[in-house]
Amino acid sequence: MEPMIFYFSGTGNSRWVAQQIAALTGDTVQDITALKAPPALAGEQRVGLVFPIYAWGAPEPVRAFAKALRPGGAFTFGVCTCGSEAGLAMKKLPLPLDSCYSLVMPNNYIIGSEPDDPDTIRRKLRTAREEIARLAGEVLAGQKVYRVTEGAKAGLKSGPVHWGFEHFARTTRPFQVTDACNGCGRCAQHCPAGTITLTEGKPIWGKQCYQCRRCINECPQQAIQYGDATRNRKRYTIDPWLKELED
Repeated sequence: MEPMIFYFSGTGNSRWVAQQIAALTGDTVQDITALKAPPALAGEQRVGLVFPIYAWGAPEPVRAFAKALRPGGAFTFGVCTCGSEAGLAMKKLPLPLDSCYSLVMPNNYIIGSEPDDPDTIRRKLRTAREEIARLAGEVLAGQKVYRVTEGAKAGLKSGPVHWGFEHFARTTRPFQVTDACNGCGRCAQHCPAGTITLTEGKPIWGKQCYQCRRCINECPQQAIQYGDATRNRKRYTIDPWLKELED
């Protein structure tokens, strides 16, 4: 069997990281939201997991997937993408990992702040690509590495703060759609949680939300808002930046 890298991604950062690693290691990549259950991994040489940090912790679907994953004797590694710090997310993951890394990527949490400016996005992506080359070499060599920026008060952030995020900050009540919505359905089609449905051509959010921000950031009309916080903010997805990065 070919080595596997599983990923979860909202606006494309972690997807791109997984793809970049796979290109260097010869692994295959798989979006965990496209799987009903983790595949059998008997005989695998190497298994990787790439995901974003949400409030100093791993997103719910990542934790559930990691808990059900059975890598056997494979070399396991995890890479988390974050704005700056990962807290104790990697250590709290319900999956033993031989190597752990954190990668700083462009900010996509527009509920809390503006996206990075273009120069900062370019710089972060170039730096991440260099670090990916380094970690891919270590993964191929089977080196046991822990290169994670946990940050100050990591226990507090990955403990009570993350608990508060999971129990209170994932509400869908603030989601709104403006008259700019043209009913394209992209938000419903791409929602990892499957919580968005269209009613009379307009999106309606259910209760199950990972707070991945994909619907807000990907909307072609910028018609989706989360309360008043996002109304005058720019959006971010990685795809528009990739061609420039490759040139």
